[in-house]
Amino acid sequence: MKEQIKEFMIITLGCILASIAVEYFFVPAHIIAGGITGIAIVLNYHMPVLPIGMLMMVMNIVLFMIGFRFIGGNFGAKTIYASFGVSGTIWLIEVVMKPHALTNDVLLSAIIGTLLLGTGLGIVFSQNASTGGTDIIAKILNKYFHVNLGKSMQAVDFCVVILAGITFGIATALYAVVCVLLNGIIIDKVIEGFTSVKAVLIFSHNSEHIQRYIIDEIDRGCTAFEGQGGFTGIKNSVIYSVMDRTQLIKLRTYIKRNYPDSFIIVSEAHEVLGEGFQSMQNG
Repeated sequence: MKEQIKEFMIITLGCILASIAVEYFFVPAHIIAGGITGIAIVLNYHMPVLPIGMLMMVMNIVLFMIGFRFIGGNFGAKTIYASFGVSGTIWLIEVVMKPHALTNDVLLSAIIGTLLLGTGLGIVFSQNASTGGTDIIAKILNKYFHVNLGKSMQAVDFCVVILAGITFGIATALYAVVCVLLNGIIIDKVIEGFTSVKAVLIFSHNSEHIQRYIIDEIDRGCTAFEGQGGFTGIKNSVIYSVMDRTQLIKLRTYIKRNYPDSFIIVSEAHEVLGEGFQSMQNG
């Protein structure tokens, strides 16, 4: 129960950040970042009497009904909560706070708004939830037309961008394209975590010394196994370890200085769970 309460509190934080991005940065600058938020901003421009939050809530209800009809009801309580949480928070801000632009610089609004929106949505997605909306349309396209889910979402967002261009002009549409692309990158970063962790493979005849250095000096664990060169047929010890960037620099310097005939492969590890890194319970 405590874990579920924690998840819903985290989702609420994500909803608040996304709502602030929309009301204080996107709406005043007429910036569209895809999804039903973008559609609602366009409709609100033509019909100012209808609040953006209310428009989003109505569209969410319609889309969930369509989703139940065509793809079943496997949305989950967290997704329903997040969907109406964003639209409800936006509606609340509009009615109670009477928001205004925090900056008149369109570029600054686009950058800060996208940072807030991407972070908010990333937080929501990290809790295995979704904000619903046009994601449902993408899932329908995926199910019935076998279009890749990522491409389906991009196609829907592209249609929203075209709508923005027709309503607000080509410059706004170009801002929208940048925002949509940047938003995806930020969401991925939030979900994966900003900690840069490196996975290292080391091929060396002096594996024992390197292992001891990793364990004693760098204070990291490692796994050793035997390998054999496909071309030479010579057997080699292979060490595998995961560490942060600073530790990698120390290890690389040590190997270069002492065992220059070693072979090292370094790759990005997007998420590492377990002892010494992020807890499994929080992952």
